[in-house]
Amino acid sequence: MRRSGRIVRQVLETVKEVVAPGVTTMELERVAEKKIRDLGARPAFKGYYDYPCVLCTSVNNEIVHGIPSERRVLKAGDIVSIDTGVVLDGFYGDAAITVPVGGELTPELDKLLEVTRESLYKGIEAARIGNTIGDVGAAVQQVVEANGFSVVREFVGHGIGTKLHEDPQVPNYGTPGSGPKLRDGMVLAIEPMVNVGRSETRLLDDKWTAVTQDGSYSAHFEHCVAVTKNGPVILTE
Repeated sequence: MRRSGRIVRQVLETVKEVVAPGVTTMELERVAEKKIRDLGARPAFKGYYDYPCVLCTSVNNEIVHGIPSERRVLKAGDIVSIDTGVVLDGFYGDAAITVPVGGELTPELDKLLEVTRESLYKGIEAARIGNTIGDVGAAVQQVVEANGFSVVREFVGHGIGTKLHEDPQVPNYGTPGSGPKLRDGMVLAIEPMVNVGRSETRLLDDKWTAVTQDGSYSAHFEHCVAVTKNGPVILTE
């Protein structure tokens, strides 16, 4: 899983370099697919429940599962969440980043990215033997809400291993001490999705793309994290 995680990271870093005003989200898709194949892995998303692409590219008020398109042209001041997964020798890796598209972001969007990233690392810090899923969610939620943003509730993180999505579900909110206990050797995909405005979402007609109900912008960061005797180990760095 370290190996699949490392490939996911390389793919995200490669795609991030291509993000610029005037680039389409389908161009990002092509770069990602080539990189995954060049590194000897298989894409995890393409064909999963008939999803058509190797990336999810979610722009601005899109939260998750945005489908790459030749028609979606990135503009300066946009933010784009890039989520991808691979399978290597039967084991999965999955991670996401949100990046600015050229130019200066507004202070609010700068803060959104910073807080979402920080909430991910607080969640990771809580992924320790003897803690619970509720401890992870509460750690994420506390950072997000203390900064005046809201946590998406309809979409959650998950266990990961020989399948892309395994139990347990890992919400980005929760009550400390509640939920399944974390044990040595578990691997969790922790993935805060954070909105500037309210937490409610709706699904577009393509049946994939989830957007904020109120049109506010959203950010998404994700790592795969192993729960070990030596504390949490990030597999997608």
